[in-house]
Amino acid sequence: MQVIVQILQLIQDSVYAIARVANSAWQWCLTQILAVPWDKLGDMPGSKVIILLGSSAIVFYFVSKAARELLAAGEKAFAAIMTLFQVFMRALPPILIAGATAAAGSWVVNNVHF
Repeated sequence: MQVIVQILQLIQDSVYAIARVANSAWQWCLTQILAVPWDKLGDMPGSKVIILLGSSAIVFYFVSKAARELLAAGEKAFAAIMTLFQVFMRALPPILIAGATAAAGSWVVNNVHF
């Protein structure tokens, strides 16, 4: 049982560390997007506007790609959790039967005299 607890703790710590790195990356990306002088777009020369629009298209592409991947991963994670839940539900009746059998055997050993 201790091994299972340690494995689950390792998985939890790993997921937390990955989530922290991903959060830092998203925060940095958002900071970079907000640093663009969007309000001064009309005052910029045409070459800078073209560069800004091109880079905006690239940013949109990669952010939408990341969002699609996160959505797909979320769907897979949800399916995995539901599969694990189903396994626990299928394992519950045999566990209950084993416990009831052990209780019945214990009662017979303690109360019935041969």
